[in-house]
This record gives sequence, structure tokens and C-alpha cells, in this order.
Amino acid sequence: MQWAIDVYAGPSLTALTPVATHGRPALTGRDATDIRGGAVADPFLCRVDDRWFLFFEIWNCDVARGEIAYATSADGVSWRYEQVVLREAFHLSYPQVVAWNGHIYMIPETRQDDAVHLYVAEAFPHRWRRIETLLSGAFADATVVRHDDRWWMFAQRGLDEMQLFSSPRLDGGWTPHPSSPLFPGNRTRTRPGGRILEEDGRLIRPAQDGWPTYGHCLRAFEIQSLTETEYRERELDESPLFRASRSGWNAVAMHHLDAVRRADGSWLAVVDGATPGLF
Repeated sequence: MQWAIDVYAGPSLTALTPVATHGRPALTGRDATDIRGGAVADPFLCRVDDRWFLFFEIWNCDVARGEIAYATSADGVSWRYEQVVLREAFHLSYPQVVAWNGHIYMIPETRQDDAVHLYVAEAFPHRWRRIETLLSGAFADATVVRHDDRWWMFAQRGLDEMQLFSSPRLDGGWTPHPSSPLFPGNRTRTRPGGRILEEDGRLIRPAQDGWPTYGHCLRAFEIQSLTETEYRERELDESPLFRASRSGWNAVAMHHLDAVRRADGSWLAVVDGATPGLF
């Protein structure tokens, strides 16, 4: 499959539609200028000094593994590919970017290294340094959120088990939640599908539905209780938010969402999707 990234917008997280109607996604592997790029996926937005930044996985065809690249935009709609900013001797994907206490951190998926690593921007956006290993184990798409003065991390282990951890600080001290693992055996909701977003006082957790096929659709759950002793969530009535369109750039799969609320209250979002052919 050929994965690509496009831009959506709307008045709420459950009413997002494509910004452009030109039929071509906003970013593909063919936009890469520094490597022979394949798929691009798992986009995360970041706004710094009135400039938009987008971090994402790009498949490096010459070494056959994922690396982390970024693109820039003045308006959040039209994007310019810049360069690869993070590569390791193992596959990288899902680069969640987190601003905290005057620093910008990244937690990419590093499952092939059997760990969850934390990186900090030494010179944003192009130079990153690994500073901590947060967890040991083969965890997919670790996703963190700050809630009630505590950090929480959701991550998939295996194909159908979501693990939940918490810590008083971002850079260490992570402990399993007593309810973990969550939803064992349920492949429709146990893999994170993007940053946990807050809308009108609600925490919304995007989740990949990997059944019966990878990237089947993207579901959304409202977190109803997140404490050191309890976890509850319910699926939104509008879920799934995205699914394969059966035509065009996202014909066969969609599995990721990240969004930022704009000054007028609307949402600017990035999503990914796949087609069996070339763009």
C-alpha cells in the first residue's frame, strides 16, 4: 500500500472534511528531496512562532525502514517537505511531539528496539537527541497525555492489547495502571491512532481499528474516567471518524488523526490514508 497525508478541517472533531478538492494528498513520499521516499504516515502537528510544522514517518526505500521527517507550512494547508530529522538503526514511526516546560520532546514508535524512547529537540526542528528510555518492551504507538497534573501513556502490546501507564513526570517513573491491560483480545480499539485531544472538556482518544484488515478505519472514544485507580471510556456515536473511501489516495485504509484548534474555534487536522497504486 502507498500511504500519504492530507489536511482536513471542521467545526468539531466529528465533522472534519478535506480542505482541498484537487484529488491529490497534501504530502506523499514523492515529495522527499533528501532520500528515496516511499510511504508517509502517522502525522503530528506542531505550531511554533506562527509557523506550522508536521512530523511524520517516511519510508526510506534505500534502507527499507521508517525514519522521521518534517514539513513546514505558513497556513497549515499547503505543505513543503523539508528533510529527515531522526533516523536510527531500527524502524521509526508515529512521532508524537510534545511541548512541555520550555522544551519540545518527541516519542516516536521504537518497537523494533524493544523500548519506548524519549527524545528532546536540541535545535528545533532538525536536531533531536535521545535522553531517556521510558519503557522496555515491544510497544506500538505509545501516546501520552497530561491530565489532572499527571502524565498518562497508552500503548499497544502485541496485536490486540492496550497497556496504560502513568507517571508524575514525562521523562521517567512510569508505572502500570491497575486496570491494564485494557480490552485484551479486541483489535478494534487497542492501538492508538493519534494524539489524545480535548474538545469542550472531553478527552477524545483516536484508535485504529485493525480488524479485519490493517487500517480498516479510525474510531474515537471519549475517556470518561482516568484516575490512578479507574479507567472508563465510551465510543462516540459518530465513530468511526474515518474509513477507506474505496477510491483515490485513501481508497483502502485510514488509521491516524492529529488536530489543533484554531483561533476561531475550528479544528485543523491531518490524517493518513493508503491506496494500492501510485499517486
